[in-house]
Amino acid sequence: MKKQTIITACTFAAMTMATPAIFAVQPAMSNHVCASDAIKKDNRPVESKRLFCSKAVEEQIQRIQQLLKNQKLSWMFTNCFPNTLDTTVHFRKDKKDGKPDTFVYTGDIHAMWLRDSGAQVWPYVQLANEDKELKTMLAGVINRQFKLINVDPFANAFNDGPIPDGHWKTDLTDMNDEVHERKWEIDSLCYPLRLAYHYWKTTGDTSIFDAEWIKAIQNILTTFRDQQRRDGRGSYHFQRVTERALDTMTNDGWGNPVKPVGLIASSFRPSDDATTFQFLIPSNFFAVSSLRKAAEILTEVNNRPELAKECTDLAGEVETALRKYATYNHPKYGTIYAFEVDGFGNHLLMDDANVPSLIALPYLGDVDINDPIYQNTRRFVWSEDNPYFFKGTAGEGIGGPHIGYDMIWPMSIMMKAFTSQNDEEIKTCVKMLMDTEAGTGFMHESFHKDNPAKFTRAWFAWQNTLFGELILKLVNEGKLDLLNSIQ
Repeated sequence: MKKQTIITACTFAAMTMATPAIFAVQPAMSNHVCASDAIKKDNRPVESKRLFCSKAVEEQIQRIQQLLKNQKLSWMFTNCFPNTLDTTVHFRKDKKDGKPDTFVYTGDIHAMWLRDSGAQVWPYVQLANEDKELKTMLAGVINRQFKLINVDPFANAFNDGPIPDGHWKTDLTDMNDEVHERKWEIDSLCYPLRLAYHYWKTTGDTSIFDAEWIKAIQNILTTFRDQQRRDGRGSYHFQRVTERALDTMTNDGWGNPVKPVGLIASSFRPSDDATTFQFLIPSNFFAVSSLRKAAEILTEVNNRPELAKECTDLAGEVETALRKYATYNHPKYGTIYAFEVDGFGNHLLMDDANVPSLIALPYLGDVDINDPIYQNTRRFVWSEDNPYFFKGTAGEGIGGPHIGYDMIWPMSIMMKAFTSQNDEEIKTCVKMLMDTEAGTGFMHESFHKDNPAKFTRAWFAWQNTLFGELILKLVNEGKLDLLNSIQ
């Protein structure tokens, strides 16, 4: 991903990006920035300019508006929850097979990340049975994800069709014209499985589990096996000419060595930064749960017990290795999960805001929220013993090397709220998110710990929709009084 530019809120409306082919500012989002009457009108595009309209989503927005007493919170939910649909969803029928096909931008980057797209549309799945068009659009996202995996299972981001002179075309890896960026990240293959499983369990629709799906599963298994590195370095390598150390890999593109112990190597993190030790623990947990979801589908829908067994066998191998290698006995916090390990006995103790992360393990369903090791880990990552935890006058939270010192990602604050069992803690998180939107009504990639008007990525749909997901979840789980108590 391109190095991000820090934006000052009151210059956001007039801002232009240096590389418009890669970045774009959403015009409708800048209409009311820094205006004192911003809360009186939402910052969504006018209806005729919205890329996809869902009756079920609009009904939810109206319902939440009527329930929330805090005008600002209601305004932010109205802006954020539909942001993926309003501004990033490109829905059509595939010209070759006639099936639903949906390409999803991240926001200001006009490419489709397997991770981001799977997370961006996730909270809409619960409404799919109330809106036929929404259901079809979601099927289109899943169809497109399977096809993209089959284009290149090592790629993290794709173009909307072949682009011969793509932005990262000169990267030293096996690029092709449909690939936007080819950073190998385990979670890129997990998010589509998570989304497909959730869609199937919600709607009962099995039309997405066709030959393309079977091919995708085979490619996922082959890729995961390759990256267990049992027979050497594996087939993936990556180098980039860059001023950013974590945008390329050491050792001629192969990364730091790992000992083959059953874990899966991930050359890059969900932040698109290179790993230090390539066994990325949150992503290995995600692989276990995702493979088991795939196995259930293969058994119940496709009647492919042998392929299902390959998934469960691999999940078991990784789970066994996690039990042996994923933990560290911390002198202050007790047994915790490491962020990265290498199988040789080295551990990286930190957390990064991007999901999958250590704090987000229960959010993804990868560990039980009451797991004592997780609870120890949660205390560690939300402390100044985590090198990427920042605390200032504007807020506190986890960042990461992708943006750097003193920059907090709202995503980490949301994950703390999602994984909290304490109402006061949840309330504090929501209030912090409300206080750091810099007058825009939207979430941003990151904000400065002492000045939320200094932020990166004015148009980042995943974080916007995730905020909407959080508020909707809290309302639906009986936390309305908590939200209405926020001043």
